[in-house]
Amino acid sequence: MSLALPLLLLLIPLPLLLRWWAPPVTRPQPALRLPAYLVPALRPGQRADRPPRPWLAAVAWVLLVVALAGPRVERVADVTPASGRDIMLALDLSGSMEQQDFQLDGQALSRLEAVKRTAVRFVTSRRGDRIGLVIFGGRAYVAAPLTFDLGAVAQAIDEAQIGISGRGTAIADGLGLAIRRLDASDAPGRVAILLSDGVDTSGSVQATEVARLAADHGIRIHTIALGPEDLENMPTSRDAVDVATLRSIAELAQGQMFRVRQAQDLEAMTEALDRLEPNPGERPPLRYWQQLWIWPAAAAAALLALAGWGQRRWAA
Repeated sequence: MSLALPLLLLLIPLPLLLRWWAPPVTRPQPALRLPAYLVPALRPGQRADRPPRPWLAAVAWVLLVVALAGPRVERVADVTPASGRDIMLALDLSGSMEQQDFQLDGQALSRLEAVKRTAVRFVTSRRGDRIGLVIFGGRAYVAAPLTFDLGAVAQAIDEAQIGISGRGTAIADGLGLAIRRLDASDAPGRVAILLSDGVDTSGSVQATEVARLAADHGIRIHTIALGPEDLENMPTSRDAVDVATLRSIAELAQGQMFRVRQAQDLEAMTEALDRLEPNPGERPPLRYWQQLWIWPAAAAAALLALAGWGQRRWAA
């Protein structure tokens, strides 16, 4: 415990100093003098043998000064302050995400299952960020709006299934929907994270044009290219990822492209994203002062009331 204004404790001896330095109080002379033996007969209720209790006022004064000094105790809040960052995930649910070419603990996983595990872990660790989810295949829709309820976003990721949004790869549509949601936000930091393992098949708008629009509105885009094959090395492969386009999207929107070929790359990608977009959960906890002045102030008021009641009773 500490005091906000400890120097105010110097006021404690003030009443004694005033008593020493101030001139004595002159009491007015009574208009009529009576013999002492007549006083009890005239005022039966008077108890001349019980003087006032000045110690009550003295203790009350000390408590009042302590209250003015501001006693307080430091507390640590079990909350993470908002970071001011909004993140929209755009998750590819095209048919190629069914490919089981990821290995984790000696077990074969589909691309979608590997991404789900990593994305859920990433989302649940971002306390203080608002996160939303866009799912796209041949079409795009918002599976979770921007929210601090990270458990709801993680559940939406876990429940995502291939085929519910078509089996195509409408990267521009998914990314555009994520950008639209972020553009409506007034957060200081706005970030889109695009996860895809294919080639944009929407045909209506180029994904790079969406990235330019995002950059114009101050929205940063990170892209994650999933899968062991890419068009640069295997241009005829059906399930190759368009690394060049995803790299261009990230560069145009002031972000970074991550190449993910195996489960270990997903872990490294998550750590790199935490460095690029610092995790608010790693910040120092929120500390605040709990003010305690009300307790000495209430005790002082009670003592003064008791002293006043006793004084009236003695004078009665």
